Amino acid sequence: MYETLNFKIDERGVGYLELNRPNKHNAISSIMINELTTLCDIINRSKDLRVVILSGVGPSFCAGADLNWMKAQMDATAIQRHTQARNLSEMLNKLNKLSKPVIGLLHGNVFGGGIGLACVCDLVIASKGTVFGFTETKLGLIPATIGPFVLRKMTGAKARTVFMSSRIFTVDEAKDLNIVNWINSDDSSDSLLEREINAYLNCAPEAVAEAKRLALDIGGVPSDSELDQAVSMLVKRWESEEAKKGIISFLKKKI
Repeated sequence: MYETLNFKIDERGVGYLELNRPNKHNAISSIMINELTTLCDIINRSKDLRVVILSGVGPSFCAGADLNWMKAQMDATAIQRHTQARNLSEMLNKLNKLSKPVIGLLHGNVFGGGIGLACVCDLVIASKGTVFGFTETKLGLIPATIGPFVLRKMTGAKARTVFMSSRIFTVDEAKDLNIVNWINSDDSSDSLLEREINAYLNCAPEAVAEAKRLALDIGGVPSDSELDQAVSMLVKRWESEEAKKGIISFLKKKI
């Protein structure tokens, strides 16, 4: 049914959503953005679904943007770049406001947009060896479209320690930065996940949905103007000489 995702619901009402581009470290492509956006609407309409588990197939949860997507942006117009960035922003916004609780399971590399996906989860469990990084500034870009979601999850003060440097950091630091809630070892991963799943299954589903809505309303979600500002800043960076040189150099190393 999906080209870049796996999705199934078990008999308990637990939905398992997997990013499924393992040979690309689940890099975010335009197809994945569209499929996740569509799936969010399906999840919200499902009365049987109680909780969603977001994970990645293969060696990484999500290593950021897809190379082919980046190549396409090099030749795109400003309007086309704006549309693509806004699509990513809207997808994250929909995931962030899902009516069901979302548990993220992270492993391997979690870079750029992967951190954005982690920061729209309600709770995150990460494997011990997981590594993180906002690697955009090495390319002359900025973590713009994910910024409104990341900054709310991490808080501005904590985010500033890693947001601009492209420094790779460990899962322990990610926990201190509010990206990760629990760190699992090989023998604790199933028990940690089941503990969190069962906590939701033991609650009244409509009350869970309303409690999440209250948390979002009072805690604050990115406004349309914030999302527009972030998208516009990214489009502007794509036009810069720094970005053109940085992306071309990066693509040459990967080809």
